[in-house]
Amino acid sequence: MSALRELLAGDPAVVLTRHRSLLVKSRQRQAAQIGVPAAFMCLTMFAVWWLGISSAQIGSGLRELVKFAALMLPPSTGGHLRLFAHAMGETLAIAFLGTLSAAVLALPLGLFAAKNTTPSLALRFAIRRLLDTIRGIDTLIWALVFVGVVGLGPFAGILAIAVSDTGSFGKLFSEAIEAARAHERESVIACGGTQWMGIRFGLLPQVLPVIASLVLYFFESNTRSATIIGIVGAGGIGLQLSEQIRTYDFDQVSFIILLILAAVASIDWASGRLRAAMIGRRPGTA
Repeated sequence: MSALRELLAGDPAVVLTRHRSLLVKSRQRQAAQIGVPAAFMCLTMFAVWWLGISSAQIGSGLRELVKFAALMLPPSTGGHLRLFAHAMGETLAIAFLGTLSAAVLALPLGLFAAKNTTPSLALRFAIRRLLDTIRGIDTLIWALVFVGVVGLGPFAGILAIAVSDTGSFGKLFSEAIEAARAHERESVIACGGTQWMGIRFGLLPQVLPVIASLVLYFFESNTRSATIIGIVGAGGIGLQLSEQIRTYDFDQVSFIILLILAAVASIDWASGRLRAAMIGRRPGTA
């Protein structure tokens, strides 16, 4: 504190001379502050030119958007409320089964990919590259693949979500396992337990709340994903949404969108409370 007081009470010219490197921007910093935004602006302009986006195209698109928005009001079921409710339930079932299947498949893969549970470097490398490959392909692509393999319907959607999320879950589970404390596991082994008992009773109880929280979050996210993959024939409310858009029944499109938003909001509220309970804090607290 005394050094800071002397610095503040000293001659400004002396302070500027002594600490010029800290108080005066270097030419490199000045060039970076100007050059980086300019480079992003030039890159944006080049991308717009490369893609052939014109102001006339943007203007006509906005006019069409306003027209479609007017057609969506007021929302209407069109006499298909039971059909839409059934399709929404199908979407929730697809998201639930796909997320649950992915979690079950990813847990052993996460154990094999973690350093503290798999000493073999070759095995860890192979499992991690497998997870990277699965995670690198979008859920929509997997849906197209499985629609071609098993045909149209919810089963293709379940498989698409299960495979896609297995890669993401495997990576996140392995990171949670590696971050777990080693003391509990070592205590179980020191008392005569096997390596598996150390994992079962010393490691898994630490990471299960984190895993459950991730599963709940992905279930919420997969409800939206199941809507999208339904458009390509994987069942659910997305199939009905695609059909109403194709027939220009935009009042029913707006009702389906509101139905999806209500479902996602409800799941978000419920899963948020469950996650908060699992990690031992109240909802809404940091």
